[in-house]
Amino acid sequence: MRHPPPKAFRLLPLLAAALVGTMAMMAYVAIIGPLVRRLGVSELVAGVSMAIGGVFWMLMARWWGRLSDRRGRKRVLLIGLGVFGLTYLALAVFVDAALRQPLPALWVAVVLIATRSVIGAFYAAVPPTAAATIADNVAPEGRHAAMAKLGSANALGMVAGPAIISQVSAQGLEWGFYATAMLPLLGFACIALWLPAQIPVAATASAKPLQPSMPAPRPGVPGRAAPMALWDRRLRPAVLTAFIAMMSVAVAQVSVGFFAMDRLGLDETGGARAAGHALACVGVALMLSQQFVIRLPHIALPHWVLAGALISAGGFASVFLAHSLPGLLLAYAVGAFGMGFIFPSFQAMAANAVAAHEQGAAAGNVSAAQGLGMVLGPLIGTGLYQLAPVAPYLWIAAALLLLAISTLASGAARPHAAGPDQAQPQTPRP
Repeated sequence: MRHPPPKAFRLLPLLAAALVGTMAMMAYVAIIGPLVRRLGVSELVAGVSMAIGGVFWMLMARWWGRLSDRRGRKRVLLIGLGVFGLTYLALAVFVDAALRQPLPALWVAVVLIATRSVIGAFYAAVPPTAAATIADNVAPEGRHAAMAKLGSANALGMVAGPAIISQVSAQGLEWGFYATAMLPLLGFACIALWLPAQIPVAATASAKPLQPSMPAPRPGVPGRAAPMALWDRRLRPAVLTAFIAMMSVAVAQVSVGFFAMDRLGLDETGGARAAGHALACVGVALMLSQQFVIRLPHIALPHWVLAGALISAGGFASVFLAHSLPGLLLAYAVGAFGMGFIFPSFQAMAANAVAAHEQGAAAGNVSAAQGLGMVLGPLIGTGLYQLAPVAPYLWIAAALLLLAISTLASGAARPHAAGPDQAQPQTPRP
């Protein structure tokens, strides 16, 4: 009996899930400030609730990546998006009730921090598993182009999430939370309906002898590989690049509002508006630059990282010369344009450095490094800002120049030679 050939891998469900997941994570930033003011809660609660999401993302990303190797990508994506959406829905119901009937500030603080912790922990399943799914199905030479499409979806979510939800929230803050909750549930539907289930790669690898590229067996557990270390030598270039890139973005995000008020002489409202414009420029520039990565797949990954680091360092260093809002926006746009070369490159570097049964673990390591950058970035940015308004931007430029030097010195990653344990990649369709 003849079986029909397998369908070509389609990126669209993953892109949709990444888009709505990022929209939901970023939308929180747009509505948490007005909410804590309305409920009479300290602004510190808003800051802690935002930071705690990054902490749990960092802590859980590696675990989710390894779980997707063992249990399958689709199952992990469904769990992550499902709990992510349901937790947001529970938060929306709580916010609705709190706006109708005032509650003690302590209760509000506990619920906001607890729900954001759960949201961060389960959202952490999405980025590494999506990247690992691409690595499973796309040949090494095409991975950075596919990762760039995933990055473009994330960049669009960064811009669209706050913009759309802020408009919905004008009808009532509770509606903003309800709308945000629908986003990951929409991603859940896309994955459930249109992403084909695949046999976990680790399950097929476990039936074959360990290859030389695989980790050594765990002592006392015959045939089981030891868990991948966070600082696995094969992933060091990708992990370092991921950390520096996300740390730089977080420093720039937390500094822009203060810089606009202190250097440009704007009031609080004007500073917030300038920050919104700058972040919109970041999203647009990221999407534009990643189109180059998509359309020029023959360029080696280290070259993208090197070019991106130098362009981005120049853009953020030029904030030193910015004395007007257009100058600040241009500096941010140039900085983000370079970042658009870096983000898909480190994801592809990680995928190309390991075997098929390790893709989830590798993507989890990289995602954890991003989470660490997102946690430390605001602390570094606000600390340096106390020294001088331009100090955070000089720090970013120095870190990116260090990344460029490291890339030149190491040559970054080479595609992993396909072994008998690796799944055959398929040609992706948009």
